[in-house]
Amino acid sequence: MSTPSTAQDEQGAGGRPLRVMVVDDHPMWRDAVARDLAEAGFDVVATAGDGPGAVRRAGVVRPDVLVLDLNLPGMPGVQVCKELVGANPALRVLVLSASGEHADVLEAVKSGATGYLLKSASTQELIEAVRSTAAGDPVFTPGLAGLVLGEYRRLASDPAPAASNEPKAPQLTERETEVLRLVAKGLSYKQIAERLVISHRTVQNHVQNTLGKLQLHNRVELVRYAIERGLDDV
Repeated sequence: MSTPSTAQDEQGAGGRPLRVMVVDDHPMWRDAVARDLAEAGFDVVATAGDGPGAVRRAGVVRPDVLVLDLNLPGMPGVQVCKELVGANPALRVLVLSASGEHADVLEAVKSGATGYLLKSASTQELIEAVRSTAAGDPVFTPGLAGLVLGEYRRLASDPAPAASNEPKAPQLTERETEVLRLVAKGLSYKQIAERLVISHRTVQNHVQNTLGKLQLHNRVELVRYAIERGLDDV
């Protein structure tokens, strides 16, 4: 990876730099990614070269974004993602992989990854992807976004198991439903904010409130919920 010509301050909550952790089993690649992100203004709080080490360190340093390879010794990347996102739903995971296989992409998204970028991406594309991932926006190498949305639709078309005493569906506000509908259509938080003429932060708040009301854990489950109810066709 080449170093970008200008560094910029990447800020997280409270104005602090975004905390990023890089996980890859190739030391030279891992160090290069960490260096590029640090020079771009991110706070690279840790690196790891295997699955178990990634889970341990991430639990201690609690990064905002985990840049994660899938092919790891000791524990597959998808399992790392599943465990860490399960323990901390606020964590954003950007998979950075050499594999563009559809099965790998879908498995990563189902495990809780926010985005999926191929290692052929440029340094600037990686920086933009980390920034967008931190904001909760899905990021995919071109050509993969349609694949993921198609899988959302396929999952939603599968019959859900019947529940004998299913609780009444939570009531969403009109604006929460509006935001949910646009999320289901595949729009990013930035695009939703522009469409509804509200701030990016307000969109994030609506999504978090909706996740809480519906007792869902991530965007994957949220999109499936919306498609099951036909909100993406409205």
